[in-house]
Amino acid sequence: MITKMDRDPARRPTGGPAESGAPGERGEHGAPAGARTSPKGLVTLGPRFAVPLRPAALLTAVGLLVLLVAASAATLSLGRLGIPLAELGEALRGEATGKNAFVLERLRGPRLVVALGTGCALGLSGALFQSATRNPLGSPDVIGLGSGAGAGAAIAALMFPGTVSVPLGALVGGVLAMVLVYVSTGTGFRNPARLVIAGIGVAAICTAVTQYVVYAMERDNATALTAYVNGSLSSRSWEDATTIGLVLLVTAPLTVLISRRLSIGEMGDDIAQGLGAEPLRTKSYAVLLAIALSAGAVSVAGPIAFIALTAPQIAKRLTRLTGPHLMLSGLMGALLLVLADLCAQQLPLFEDLPVGIYTMAIGGAYLGYLLMRERRKGAL
Repeated sequence: MITKMDRDPARRPTGGPAESGAPGERGEHGAPAGARTSPKGLVTLGPRFAVPLRPAALLTAVGLLVLLVAASAATLSLGRLGIPLAELGEALRGEATGKNAFVLERLRGPRLVVALGTGCALGLSGALFQSATRNPLGSPDVIGLGSGAGAGAAIAALMFPGTVSVPLGALVGGVLAMVLVYVSTGTGFRNPARLVIAGIGVAAICTAVTQYVVYAMERDNATALTAYVNGSLSSRSWEDATTIGLVLLVTAPLTVLISRRLSIGEMGDDIAQGLGAEPLRTKSYAVLLAIALSAGAVSVAGPIAFIALTAPQIAKRLTRLTGPHLMLSGLMGALLLVLADLCAQQLPLFEDLPVGIYTMAIGGAYLGYLLMRERRKGAL
């Protein structure tokens, strides 16, 4: 949501940031008063507010929603226990009975909702982190959140079996890893370079702890732990779905509030500071929100890799527009995770593999694509 821009053409600068849709007018309190978009590209919300509407982003969002609905229907209907498509509408209206009720209410329904919420949270988290650090290959995984969650899960399973749940241990481990990163940088989350370097060091320590625990544990417990450390959606419940839903309910409005400042910040700290966007504070808020979203995702599904990294990048490449692409990143993250979980459930050659292994394959394939693309361009 952004303040409506001054419509006077004489005050509208030509070229530069104005052409990319970046805000630049100053309001009565020194804050940017609007985005550099044409009046035709604005949807007004009352007399004082307007939302930029870019056709490419809108078409991409609609396409992602259609694919997401199709993937969700496939998740519920495919396989021996799937709900037939002809009966799916009836089941979703609450009229399912027998096997269909069991599949929707206990087996696949909660798992699908958790996948949608977790993927959306990870996509948003990656978009926030990449915008704050201006690093297209950055994600909360890079700064050790996933590794810390894995170490916390391992310690909970080894030292407090039956007392501390593995999801709670993962959440505590991720939070403690972020506290360690925050302290070790000396500047909190405001310096992207220090943040990444400290995060890599913390991730290495946490990974070493996890590997030691998996090596030291009994085989059966280690197998169960390995499934969680890689990220899993098996045996999810409506309680897990409620957890990730509440995380999104709290963080999504805060993400919207800083989205305009993030867009301004992509023009550079000096320009953003001159426009009243407070880039250092905005970066800190963005990283904190990214951590909160990732921690919520980890608490219900474990440290699922590469969704936070790839979803924002794919969203940007689809639209070819500037900006953090927060909404599209959330939709793309949800779609990628639902598709990965569909593979985990239906591919016959790899039964019961954790969904995180499939997301690793997606991330590896995407990074390989980027490498080949840059080599063809002669950039590498």
